[in-house]
Amino acid sequence: MNFTIHQASHIGNRRYNQDRVAYVYNSDAVLLVLADGMGGHQQGEVAAALAIETFTAAFSQLGETRIADPKAFLADTMRHAHERIMQIPRADKQSVPGTTCVAALVQDDRMYWGHAGDSRLYLLRDGAVLTKTRDHSIVQQWCEWGMISVEEARTHPKRNQITNCLGGSELAFFMESGATVELQPGDVLLLGSDGLWGPFTDRELAEAFASRPVVEVLDSLIERALEREAGQSDNITGLAVRWGDGELASATGGTVCRVLDIA
Repeated sequence: MNFTIHQASHIGNRRYNQDRVAYVYNSDAVLLVLADGMGGHQQGEVAAALAIETFTAAFSQLGETRIADPKAFLADTMRHAHERIMQIPRADKQSVPGTTCVAALVQDDRMYWGHAGDSRLYLLRDGAVLTKTRDHSIVQQWCEWGMISVEEARTHPKRNQITNCLGGSELAFFMESGATVELQPGDVLLLGSDGLWGPFTDRELAEAFASRPVVEVLDSLIERALEREAGQSDNITGLAVRWGDGELASATGGTVCRVLDIA
């Protein structure tokens, strides 16, 4: 496998950073995962960290370097993370920690992916969005029903009200799977919390990664997101991967895990 990868986060204008992000890989597969703890729920950062830990541990403990059923791995692991979050001890039994989660697994140049909530995955190709996740939010539903436009959704005051998450409620959780995609050299996978993608149009994100290094682009997007939100920024977190023969080789004799250190 050949890829260049970078992950970064900024607290924004919040008191705490409840985003978490990581990647882990071996000689045959790479797993990307990002979670955004729900600020309106107690211990949102704990829920997000537990989601990341569940995914990285499941991958790291594999008996083989290849995953026999990638779709089942993602679905089973996300369900397990949800169940672990539901068991977090809490003083207020009415307040259950919650987090969004988006995860992608690449193996044999194929991307498998799933998510819950409004943290997004974009697959960018040739300066355009080839595919992306569908937000689990009230505003997304209103867009699909034709009640508001995409542009109105970007600034709607209820844009952060999600309808699906890990934790929160047993009945509210489900993982939506995306269609498997065959990757091409130069493709960019971008995972982001709403603090990263919210200030930008899809076209802006795609064009930003069209030719520049992913490290440079992701760091620049975080700076620009802070500027655009003008003192009202959410936590801003992203993970970007450029895939293909022109990138660095990731040969390894074992498993490499990188969890971003977020205070």
